[in-house]
Amino acid sequence: MVPIFISLMLLSLKFCLLIGSSIGGIFKRTLFSALSALFVSALIISVIFAIIPLCKNVLVLAIAMAVSGLAMGIIDTIANIQLVSIYQKDSAVFLQALHFFIGFGALVSPLIADPFLSETGCGNHTGNSTEMVHHFRSMLRNSPIAQHSINDSHSSGEPGEEDSNVHYAFWIMALINLPVPIAVLFLMYREQFIPCCPSGTPRLLDKDELAMENHQGAEAPDVEQSEHSAGGHGDIFSCCRNDNLRGLPVSFFMIHILGGLVLFMTDGIVGTYAGFVYTYGVSEPISLPHKTAGYLASIFWAAITAGRLLSIPLSYRFKPVKLLMFNLAGAIVTVLMLLIFYTSTIFLFVGTCLCGLFLSSIFPCMLAYTEDILDYQGCATSVLVTSAGMGEMVMQVLVGSIIQTEGSYSFPLCGMIIACLGFIFFIGLLLFHRMHRNYLTGTSRKSAMVEEPATEQSGPARTEQTESSSS
Repeated sequence: MVPIFISLMLLSLKFCLLIGSSIGGIFKRTLFSALSALFVSALIISVIFAIIPLCKNVLVLAIAMAVSGLAMGIIDTIANIQLVSIYQKDSAVFLQALHFFIGFGALVSPLIADPFLSETGCGNHTGNSTEMVHHFRSMLRNSPIAQHSINDSHSSGEPGEEDSNVHYAFWIMALINLPVPIAVLFLMYREQFIPCCPSGTPRLLDKDELAMENHQGAEAPDVEQSEHSAGGHGDIFSCCRNDNLRGLPVSFFMIHILGGLVLFMTDGIVGTYAGFVYTYGVSEPISLPHKTAGYLASIFWAAITAGRLLSIPLSYRFKPVKLLMFNLAGAIVTVLMLLIFYTSTIFLFVGTCLCGLFLSSIFPCMLAYTEDILDYQGCATSVLVTSAGMGEMVMQVLVGSIIQTEGSYSFPLCGMIIACLGFIFFIGLLLFHRMHRNYLTGTSRKSAMVEEPATEQSGPARTEQTESSSS
């Protein structure tokens, strides 16, 4: 029963995370609404983590996880949208930094909480409670070892040895997260959004020269900006209801769809690899010891974090499209090598590291590239964030069922197929980018041709008016 309960909680978390990502763009209307949503969502996460150990009912726990997932999805979308809208063409670097800290937090948080978790079962609890503790332990470690933790607990753990302190782990995570809403509240104070506490210092955005430079450039009159200005960033549903979408070319919609499909595939690989690399490692023909295989997921997440850190300076030197091409090709080659050397233990660790490095920066690069194509006026951010979350959720279920029926060798094979599909969708995105650019060029030429006769007609009229006034 415990695996069913854990699946229910994870499903509620993932599903509401997807909903939060979809509706997060609603709060982008003004900076005040965006910061308010960030503050409330970050505070909710701390509160939820504080009350999770107090939940005695599975349904209540599932609801708590769902609310936290909704808050996480809103934060994810708003953070990406705000960076894109503020820094625009320079947003690639800041997006890489944002996602580095996301990976860094996911890597460090389990290490902080781990000392407070017990290796043995709970003396005064039932076997199901012991299994629940081990499931939470594996979740906090980002390592899919729940099944074997359960088996080990029955064979080695004896009742009464040590009482688990798993509730301290959640309280520590709640405390670690508290500076986030405090920092957002301070930012609202500096931006003079708190009426009862007016700030005498200048607003932070007014002092940000890079942001001001981008916004001054964005205020210049532009044909394509005027076409999409009414749409703006928003949630997926408001984007679909936008009346201005009727006059847009097919390339506009295909850029959203193909960009979303690329992230659906690549983030699906990330979730699948992290979720099943342990199962692949302990299965035939590699047959790693359980403890050794448990390091694979940690190495993968560490490589993702390192790759995002490395991508920050690379974003200064290279355009997002070049980084995307390199990373997608590298991911395909790595998974292909995993298929070829499927019996090699050493290359499994090397391939895990390389796979994490290549997949690490695809999401921020795709976000910056797609928004740059659409001149930062579309709904790309909400679409991409939602597609990435959906891919991570769907691909794990799909690949997991295939591994269960076809065997462990289908794990790298599925990764190869998904990576190739992602690359094909990316090539399609490049083609539609070219079509969209030609459309915008043709539109600007038509506008220029319309303006020229008007200028020529106004010229003789001004000459006649000057002659009549002089006579």
